[in-house]
Amino acid sequence: MIELLFFILMLFIVAILSRRIDSIPLTPQMIFIFAGIVVGWLFTGYVDIIQPPTSTIILLIAEIALVLVLFSDASQIRLGSIELDSLTSRLLVIGLPLTIVLGIAIAIFIFTDLTFWETAIIGVVLAPTDAALGQVVVQNKRIPQLIRKSLEVESGLNDGLCVPFLLVFVAIGLAEESFSPVGYFLEVAIMQIGVGVLVGIAVGIVGSKIVIKSRDKGWITPEYQRIAFLALALLSFVIADQTGGSGFIAAFVGGLATAYVTLDARKVLMDFAEAEGQFLNLAVFFILGIVISDLIPQITWHIILYAILSLTVIRILPVTLSIIGSNIKWDSTLFMGWFGPRGLASVVLALIALERLSPFQGQETFILTVFITVFFSVIAHGITALPFSKLYLRHED
Repeated sequence: MIELLFFILMLFIVAILSRRIDSIPLTPQMIFIFAGIVVGWLFTGYVDIIQPPTSTIILLIAEIALVLVLFSDASQIRLGSIELDSLTSRLLVIGLPLTIVLGIAIAIFIFTDLTFWETAIIGVVLAPTDAALGQVVVQNKRIPQLIRKSLEVESGLNDGLCVPFLLVFVAIGLAEESFSPVGYFLEVAIMQIGVGVLVGIAVGIVGSKIVIKSRDKGWITPEYQRIAFLALALLSFVIADQTGGSGFIAAFVGGLATAYVTLDARKVLMDFAEAEGQFLNLAVFFILGIVISDLIPQITWHIILYAILSLTVIRILPVTLSIIGSNIKWDSTLFMGWFGPRGLASVVLALIALERLSPFQGQETFILTVFITVFFSVIAHGITALPFSKLYLRHED
């Protein structure tokens, strides 16, 4: 109970000082992850994220957070619109696969005791970015809109695009762990992807049209319109999960389908992301801090090295290669390459992999690598968001 009390007090303090916090190199995520570490050291001790009931509670909170983020982020995108410009497309079509491949290659080189599929899962889990950790960047109107929008849209889409890759590599891992044919597990993964897409399209389109019909007839208030769209996100997840599909893919596709049908969801879900979504996000980082408090003594130089490379070379090189041939200047390329924070999506995807595969041989290395990389990212990108933005603007001027 002391953990909950501490979290609520920190939430209140951060809320009343939020404007002051925005003006210094400090982010709410940094505050909550360090608060979690302090609570872990002083009160909680070891938290077993693998065994129920703890794992069930943590996974539920994290899954709900990611489902709502996937749906709300996807709902901000109009497929075929100007938002999916050449730069964003390059980052997603070229940069994302290169990030995964490079992440796997370096993991194979550093973690020689891991199997291929274990390194593959590390590469996929640490590929998606979290723009919320560099909110100062995407909200700074002085930074060119093309750069800001590309980073924001990339972050909104790459987490959903990484889920199919994760499902495939988890399928390979299950096959190797159980000494079973890979084909069977790949069929299951493909079915999860397909069912998830179909459920997302159906729920997004049908549900959105019902909400619009209700609005036109004056049956729904603005407050409950937001609740209705949030319900569609959770409905997509639950229906897909219960019918053999991927709930995360369903939530992601459901958000895209909703944006295709109506623009109404964009404003109400943006409001959600800035309020209730932030609450869930901070809860996940607080829990992550508690977990990390016990992991710190187990960190090795291999994990530190990979975390540093993940935030630098593994991110910056693919971004640079994907932008070759465009008219983007080198300073903008480096700026975009650096601001690819790892956050909520990486944590949740790691927990999903653990739930489906645990126990496996490289489990401890996997947990440490993902969580420490996210921890480093929260600190590094939180501290540099404001000064690097000023430096970039000074160079642009």
